[in-house]
Amino acid sequence: MTANTASEDFVVPLFINGKDITHPGTFDVASPSSNKICWTAISATPDDGIAAVDAAQNAFSAWSQSKPSTRTAVLLKAADILEANSEEYASYMMTEMGADRGTAQFFVLPLAISMCRDIAGRITSICGSVPVVAQEGQSAMVWKEPYGVCLGIIAWNAPYVFAIRSAATAIATGNTTVIKSSEMTPHCVYVLSKVFKEAGLPDGVLNILSCRREDAPSVVNAMIEHPFVRKVNFTGSVAVGRKIARVCGENLKPCLMELGGKNSAIVLEDADLQKTARQCIAGAFLNAGQICMGTDRIVAHSSIADELLEILKQKIAQAAKESEALPNVVSTASKARLVNLVSEAISKGAQLIAGSDSSTSTSGASFIPTVLANVNQETKLSQDETFGPLVAVSTFDTDDEAIQFANNTPYGLHAAVFTKDLRKGLAFAKRLQVGAVHINSMTVHDEPAMPMGGVKSSGWGRFNAAEGMDEFLVRKAVTWDD
Repeated sequence: MTANTASEDFVVPLFINGKDITHPGTFDVASPSSNKICWTAISATPDDGIAAVDAAQNAFSAWSQSKPSTRTAVLLKAADILEANSEEYASYMMTEMGADRGTAQFFVLPLAISMCRDIAGRITSICGSVPVVAQEGQSAMVWKEPYGVCLGIIAWNAPYVFAIRSAATAIATGNTTVIKSSEMTPHCVYVLSKVFKEAGLPDGVLNILSCRREDAPSVVNAMIEHPFVRKVNFTGSVAVGRKIARVCGENLKPCLMELGGKNSAIVLEDADLQKTARQCIAGAFLNAGQICMGTDRIVAHSSIADELLEILKQKIAQAAKESEALPNVVSTASKARLVNLVSEAISKGAQLIAGSDSSTSTSGASFIPTVLANVNQETKLSQDETFGPLVAVSTFDTDDEAIQFANNTPYGLHAAVFTKDLRKGLAFAKRLQVGAVHINSMTVHDEPAMPMGGVKSSGWGRFNAAEGMDEFLVRKAVTWDD
């Protein structure tokens, strides 16, 4: 990457068939840290989307026949390039979405790099099976084959992770792909075009585009409706996921959905409260709370709730003394939404434990990390995904109450249980309607070895691990006479 890619006069191009594509249609990308334009980006049209799909289809025949060693070498080289340039690439994420350096350079990028390497290591393990069929004198095999062109639509809050797991899994399994980035982080995703090109990926195997928010429906729909697109994966909000799933259904296209969550941390009466407080603070405030797995709700046993609240207050106050910098959410609109959630909750009886009852006095898109207790269950804060440095604390008296509270949401992504009794923690895990449960650690947990995804309105299908590889492969049964 050249130095001018970090300047405000840089224009983020589209990347189609191995080439940067520009045209007069652009949109501004604003940095939430300064609320100023950091650069502009080319806004894809439906024709650009179709061109990207056509390029991917043209590259599919050759790439699908490539040897596992070839794919492995490309992904490992890409991971090395990402690692060597992590400081620079982190700066783009810091600029575009206001992330702090610790989150961008030492959490998001390392996770993306480890995912790329893990996916590379799984390529040689892709194999079918040899079932025994009923007919005498007949044999069979089941092959695993790539779908073809896979369309990946990704969110802004961890752009390197989402782009890598979508693109790298498609590439590893012999598919070709088009990645549509969020309009909030086009630069982060664009750099991956250079990374994979330098790593030796043939032209057309990976194509990247972004567009204005208002143009996204027409661009995305044009690609989903294109006959060459065989599978879609989406990471983002439930509201957008519903729209994409509807179009996929109308066009009979399978889709993998990783959506939002309303994630609960359940604190039992025997929990280590110091550790619990540390993990809940991290789970609620990491990446300014803008993580689908983030801790939205802490539900504590009534016998220890007051003590936990006091510890949370102390630790947040100590963190504020150690760092005067406030977390930035992705936009002033996001900040206004959070302020409204807090205002409504307090107006209906919520108690402010830490933070401020109004973050409107802070500059730009910064938001004071906030903890509320006694939140009315009819408020938006209780029902909606928070997606910011804001967490609500509730209490329970019986195990059944805790389980009912955690499950009483349309979402089902992650949960945490804090207890010294592992058997009890496992018993809770069996009853929680979520895709993952973390005992004595925060709700935020994503790593290559673990399948990632949810149930209910948090989506279906899985990224990561063997389950993630299988999402990008279709089975073909073959029989023959001996």
